[in-house]
Amino acid sequence: MTPSASAELSRLLFDGRYEQKHQDIHDLLLDPLFDPREGLTMNEAGKLAYERSRAVHGGLERPREILADPWRLFALAEWPSLVDVSTFSLLMVHYNLAFGTVVEHGARDDLKDLFDELDRLDSFSPYMATELGYGNNVAALRTEAVYEDESGTFVLNTPDALAQKYMSYSGFGDVPKLAVVMARLKADGKDHGVFPFLVRISDGNGLCEGVHAAPCPEKPVQGLDNGLTWFDHVRIPRRNLLHGDMGGFDDNGVFRPASGNRRKRFLRAMSRILPGRLCVSSAATGAGRASMFIALRYAAQRLTNAPGRNDLPVIEYRSHQRALFTALAKTYAMTLLLNHAKREFTGAPRDAVPTELNHLVSITKALSTWEMTEVVATCRERCGAQGIFSVNRIADYGSLLQGLVTAEGDNQVLLATTAGQIIAQGGDDEEPGTPPDPQGRELRDLGLLVEALRYRERELLRAARASMADDSVDRNYFEAWNATINSGLEMARVRGVRTALESFAAAVDEARDETARSALRPLAALYGLTEVSRDAGWFLARGALTAEQVERLEEESDALCAELRPYADTLIGGFNLTPELLRAPIAADDYVAAFQQRTGAFGPVPARTPEGS
Repeated sequence: MTPSASAELSRLLFDGRYEQKHQDIHDLLLDPLFDPREGLTMNEAGKLAYERSRAVHGGLERPREILADPWRLFALAEWPSLVDVSTFSLLMVHYNLAFGTVVEHGARDDLKDLFDELDRLDSFSPYMATELGYGNNVAALRTEAVYEDESGTFVLNTPDALAQKYMSYSGFGDVPKLAVVMARLKADGKDHGVFPFLVRISDGNGLCEGVHAAPCPEKPVQGLDNGLTWFDHVRIPRRNLLHGDMGGFDDNGVFRPASGNRRKRFLRAMSRILPGRLCVSSAATGAGRASMFIALRYAAQRLTNAPGRNDLPVIEYRSHQRALFTALAKTYAMTLLLNHAKREFTGAPRDAVPTELNHLVSITKALSTWEMTEVVATCRERCGAQGIFSVNRIADYGSLLQGLVTAEGDNQVLLATTAGQIIAQGGDDEEPGTPPDPQGRELRDLGLLVEALRYRERELLRAARASMADDSVDRNYFEAWNATINSGLEMARVRGVRTALESFAAAVDEARDETARSALRPLAALYGLTEVSRDAGWFLARGALTAEQVERLEEESDALCAELRPYADTLIGGFNLTPELLRAPIAADDYVAAFQQRTGAFGPVPARTPEGS
């Protein structure tokens, strides 16, 4: 590994912010409190996650300060899941979704006591939006908060089983909880739409009066207290309405919603979802990098036989390289795409989020969590039986990703919504575009690969708009959209891939260290080739690739893997990960000794140095 090259890769991967935003969080997780604990029940593991969350809170600045610095919030999302998946979930719900909502919509003098309570983490704050019957349609939720002028209170009620709050943390009654609950505000006989309310769920001695909860079925790895929660005429003070600039009570005690339609007020009330998608992507890419670090370190030590050889590290097989280096290329691409989305987000006005930014963040969330799901699965498989053990982390990351693909917007629904919005925007794309000219260009030419992806994106968008506008058949809007949705989804995905490859190419150009550039260039080309190969027939049919180029795709990918082999350690060196942080035996310098130490098996085992490592 070349230290200067790995340092340069770290600068690119962490956008030059590692020392300022990430390092102290990384160092905090070295505390023995975060050492693996085996043999715990699910409840014990869940209680430990709350203890660890308090430790993270105690070791950093206050949540209000972290929320004021989005880069710091994204860093907090990235690291805790590497040592405890459940701790990440608790911290992000409290910091971003719940307390973030309080900061944006309830930073008032009359709420200072509750604000400070959450800022001190005296109480955890679950975020209760999703309902059992309205998982992907929160705007239609049924929980209601009816205002009574005589008492100056809201009566919070769950009208039916479908309106039960779903998946929020309500099971541990001995943990103080002050939740943000999304409910339909009703006053003076009018339904004013969905608003956030602060509701005390538990006080440390059990659930509060009128609050009921039942546990969700057990989940692999995460022992948190997810449950179904319902309210039976729970009275909450009027001040607990987090109305922000979305409305308020006048001097006569009449609720006046802000001007504008109900949909805009709802989106404003759910404003923490957008940064939440970047937090989710941060956790996903962090898990992908950790999986790659573990799998590649293990592959360099795990011995196998080979023709004419007895002991050979499995990483020397081209088949192993293709799987892991392709996964590594995706991990770099998604990290760089996410950095681009973070920069756009932090540079945009908070009061009016640009439509294009919303699209970018949504596509980034969907693409990164899907891609990292595949990366983690590949790493687990390529580690063999060792990848199954929770102590080696990768299996836990797989469980994390299963949750992330549905968090802050289910990927399929999120991407379909985004695609529909892009298609509906219209544009000057009625005529077919011109494909890039591939003649005389190398397959690994990043310019050619970007042009090819941009051409496919444009053609898919043009076809989708034409499909929606086709009035030659009698159909309603749903039937038109149903005939278009799959090509729309593919268009949105390709837009994300194209943006990721552009970000990758920019990083290659920006790299200041020659070794870092030499490592990045073939890795970026491998990512581009992998994506173009998915639709090689389409590109061939439209002249964006030649027949000879299509036939050479596999050969060229293998050649890139051979070029990347000497840079494997350097590339994962840019992740700023260590065996000491991850505590995964197969990531240790001597995995046999580390695994033996964890299991107590076999007695002393002499260290071996694999030939060629």
